[in-house]
Amino acid sequence: MVSYLEELTVTEAENLKKTIRDLFRQTCILQVKYDPVTLTPRDNPRYEICMRHRGFIEDYLSVLGCGLKHDPQEHIFRLEGEGVAAERMSMTTTLLVLLLKLIYRDKILGEGLKATVTNLAEIREYGKNTNLITRKLTAAEWKEALYLMRMHQMIDLPGAVRDVEDHTPIYIYGTVNLYCTSADIRDLVEKYREELQEEQNVQDTEEEEDFETGEEDIYPDAD
Repeated sequence: MVSYLEELTVTEAENLKKTIRDLFRQTCILQVKYDPVTLTPRDNPRYEICMRHRGFIEDYLSVLGCGLKHDPQEHIFRLEGEGVAAERMSMTTTLLVLLLKLIYRDKILGEGLKATVTNLAEIREYGKNTNLITRKLTAAEWKEALYLMRMHQMIDLPGAVRDVEDHTPIYIYGTVNLYCTSADIRDLVEKYREELQEEQNVQDTEEEEDFETGEEDIYPDAD
């Protein structure tokens, strides 16, 4: 492996190392990325590196218990295998990913691939309509979710996550469908609705019990 790198130019070897680091950091490499504002496509040089050095990358990853999967239909390279660190998403982030999947599906069916752009206002509206988001999310929750989705190439933003406002365009990539692919979107939505309803029922029961206890305390000598 060392000899392979030594045969490359300094620039090519460095780009290859960066591409492997990106694979471990974001788990997938897209062939084309879009500017969320202009919808202008741009080729991803990391994808070209994967194409040119696919054999070397596969050999390198196999030593670490990982594999490199190429999806020619989605035009991505994806890291997979037991050696890949599992990403643990919070409940809120998981719900937001589900909402993006719904938005992506609706836009693909209605407007096509180049129009898969959303924003925080629309995401909130979908959350309200599906009853998946029943409260106002904190800035920290939005930041965590957007950062994770951007890191894993589910979305693209025109600037930093901290600068995203209600109507800042957010481009959704087809890679959003790589998450939670073992079940149908509708089943997942229904599952989380049921869980949220159960949590609400428990909360209502606790509030009723507290209220009844309070009534007993108010009139201790009523008899």
